[in-house]
Amino acid sequence: MKKTSGYIKDTLITIILLCMAFGISLLFQYIFEVQEHITTIFVFAVFLISLLTNGYVYGILASFCGTIVVNYAFTFPFFAVNFLIPINLISGIIMIIVSVLTSALTTKLKRHEAMKAESEKECMRANLLRAVSHDLRTPLTTIYGSSTTLLDKCSDMTEAQKNKIVEGIKEDSEWLMRMVENLLSITRIDSGEVKIIKTPTVLEELIDSVVLKFKKRYPGQKVEIEIPDEMVIVPMDAILIEQVIVNILENAVQHAEGMTRLTLRVFTLGSQAIFEIKDNGCGIDPKRLETIFSGYYASKDDFTDSQKRNAGIGLSVCATIIKAHCGDIKAENIKTGGAVFRFALDTEGNINDQE
Repeated sequence: MKKTSGYIKDTLITIILLCMAFGISLLFQYIFEVQEHITTIFVFAVFLISLLTNGYVYGILASFCGTIVVNYAFTFPFFAVNFLIPINLISGIIMIIVSVLTSALTTKLKRHEAMKAESEKECMRANLLRAVSHDLRTPLTTIYGSSTTLLDKCSDMTEAQKNKIVEGIKEDSEWLMRMVENLLSITRIDSGEVKIIKTPTVLEELIDSVVLKFKKRYPGQKVEIEIPDEMVIVPMDAILIEQVIVNILENAVQHAEGMTRLTLRVFTLGSQAIFEIKDNGCGIDPKRLETIFSGYYASKDDFTDSQKRNAGIGLSVCATIIKAHCGDIKAENIKTGGAVFRFALDTEGNINDQE
């Protein structure tokens, strides 16, 4: 299906540009009475066709078509094809050379871009693998140690001690489940298995759902909410956007040392809804800002195995989801202290305008 649509697109580009070249040539010859530059017009059309289409076929076909049209309609004797005339032969050869060289150059550039994109994906996969290896080690070790202790020393422990160990196992298991959810989201979206289906979502309902989920995980952490008084409708995959916001809020709780205030603010700017998650913690190391959404947040000396860290995967998931929504996500430090994460989504009005 994708190949068919590509063929149709390239064919339409070829036909439209040749028709435009023919129309401009008619204008030059019969309105401005200028005939000298007609061949140049078709050469330029062949150049554009070779540049905008895939492979060599369309550029070379356009060269032959252009040569025949110039020979038949714009070269004396009119309405007759005669390739024995030197100027006709030369113009045809020039157009074919231009098409081949341009197609070769664009094909090389496209291959280079594809290789670069694949290299970036491989780098991200490697970063994710390192992050996963680091992040999964601690909770798995803790679960194994706690369950072993519970089995070996169950008879010597009080009910309170048993409950504490079981609660720790439950907490680590929930954390691992959230990690797996993030991994599944990022791999499915990257592989194209998940198609983003945007449905109109009332902003207030989205935020209520986010706060409810976040409170279940961090009942002691207060989140200040600032949203518009009027009803705002944003087309989105609500489940995935909830995951983005919760991930960023969770990232603040885990990494913003010294934080006393956490704010979730949403406001409209033109045809977009701007989401901001802000904290007044320690901020982000400037060296990490450029790669914070790449899938690997921690350097090898930053974290010890005594703490669970999933910023790399969680924030990489956020970037993937927002990108799939045709948006952009950024993080920056606040001059007065702390950090802010910001992303924008088109509102319903803007979507309707685009349609």
